[in-house]
Amino acid sequence: MTPTARLAASIDLLVAMEAAPRKPADAVANSFFRERRYIGGGDRRAISGLVWDIMRNWRRLGWWLEQNGGAASPRMLAGAQLVFDRTPMEKLVSIYGGGRFAAGALSDAERGVLEALVDKNLACDDMPRAVRLEVPDWLLPRLEETFGDNLEAEIQAMADPASLDLRINMLRTTRSEAMHALAREGLHAEETKLSPWGLRLEGRQPVTASKPFRDGLVEIQDEGSQLVAAMAGVDPSMRVLDYCAGAGGKTLALAMMMENKGHIVACDVSVVRLEGAVKRLRRAGVHNVERHLLTEGDKWAKRRAASFDRVLVDAPCSGTGTWRRNPDARFRTTQVDLEELLVKQAAIMDRAANLVKPGGRMIYATCSLLRAENAGQVEQFLTRHPDFSLVPSGSVSLPDSLRDQSMISLTPARDETDGFFAAVLERKLPQS
Repeated sequence: MTPTARLAASIDLLVAMEAAPRKPADAVANSFFRERRYIGGGDRRAISGLVWDIMRNWRRLGWWLEQNGGAASPRMLAGAQLVFDRTPMEKLVSIYGGGRFAAGALSDAERGVLEALVDKNLACDDMPRAVRLEVPDWLLPRLEETFGDNLEAEIQAMADPASLDLRINMLRTTRSEAMHALAREGLHAEETKLSPWGLRLEGRQPVTASKPFRDGLVEIQDEGSQLVAAMAGVDPSMRVLDYCAGAGGKTLALAMMMENKGHIVACDVSVVRLEGAVKRLRRAGVHNVERHLLTEGDKWAKRRAASFDRVLVDAPCSGTGTWRRNPDARFRTTQVDLEELLVKQAAIMDRAANLVKPGGRMIYATCSLLRAENAGQVEQFLTRHPDFSLVPSGSVSLPDSLRDQSMISLTPARDETDGFFAAVLERKLPQS
């Protein structure tokens, strides 16, 4: 594709995202490219790269356009991003105009707005703080509560594209063997700093097309997510419940830690997500997992009360910890959404607690950075459930710095992971 056609496709993709504001951007992009199979891999990466840069800079680009009398339309947002990328004005005018697949020539007014941005810096001291930090106004106080003086460093880390993290499958390989297998396909990974199973690749790389992935040697999973699974401290003798299993990422890690022994039940309210786990389990060679769909009025949980050694609750959350990968998510969640999530998280914790046997543990986890979803939920849970207490994980799979922690908070700036929270809550044994 020509630069002109790439720009037009980028604008079309932004229009599609605007038309589906509640749908994750990556899902919209997948549908967009699936309907345009003529767009090759290199062009897809270029188009996605521009669109994702725009999403990371959404509020600042919009602010600059409005300051100069322009509208924050997909067409103008794309132009502003290219200006801040230091695209010469003459080149910018040319890729908008003429040609069969062009976005349409810039009007005199549009050109004037974009010319006013030349030699400007994207961040400006005149911007409101929330605009400069690319967060919703209502969310800024909650993030300040979490990070204090470190907020700007953490926000900057979340603005940078995430690395591609892999978890080796110890049922099939070792970390060294997996690294060599990936290297034979031109994928040069490094060991992660905290997870004993992690490998890291920089940038977007075709891992899923590689033989090590197809053979189940590696699975795509952020290092932080791997450490959440490690917090559970499971062993082959245990009966384990992954209560919000989704497509089974942490289920796979638990099965690996348990050496494919014991018994794991992966639950979810979505049949689509649970079905998505089947292929992953098969590829990994996992056979100690049972899947169960949670439905209204289901007696399953009642029959299995107080029967699990470990219950992992990877709760639905705001996803603020994944902004590196999903920059659109920062503006999809509203204050009302958060309040509803807090109610849902508390209800899930209460239901899951009933399934933990005396002396067993519940691991509560989110990919959120907000105190209300993390430590705040744990504090309220302990008030409602005095038969539980916070205890150190003690998991041998954790690095020494985390092993004695009962709660962990991982952040992009400090830990080079997505933002994750996990707490270990043990159900007390009855008094004799």
